[in-house]
Amino acid sequence: MGIDYEFFNSFCKNTLAKDKSIRWVGVVNKNGVILTQKTREGVKLLLTEEENEEYASSAIARQKTRGKFESKIGKMMYAYGRYEKLHRATIPINEDYYLLVTLDVEEKNFDSVVMDKIVPLIEQNKNRFITMDDSI
Repeated sequence: MGIDYEFFNSFCKNTLAKDKSIRWVGVVNKNGVILTQKTREGVKLLLTEEENEEYASSAIARQKTRGKFESKIGKMMYAYGRYEKLHRATIPINEDYYLLVTLDVEEKNFDSVVMDKIVPLIEQNKNRFITMDDSI
């Protein structure tokens, strides 16, 4: 069974539509490879495609190191980075897939955007993120 790119594209599009502050959304596999991504219309990305791939890879590597403390501190809901020019969130979907999201720097209610809008969408679609042969 291959990767359902049609679903992933649709999921990214639906995530992007959840809030006007969401700039970019990407589904990333456990190896840090961006499988699909969508950008809000009119947004100029700050990183090149290669830089974005490198960032995704390092974000997943950091996520994996956090996992060793899960038994003591609980499951991570999301990791958040606040930069001068944008905000970034890494949201685990399951053990094989992650959602990377960037938000406008002006967004002050990022926790609400992630927890009240994006996480419910993930939960509604979690069964679609089944382990697939994604040997990418």
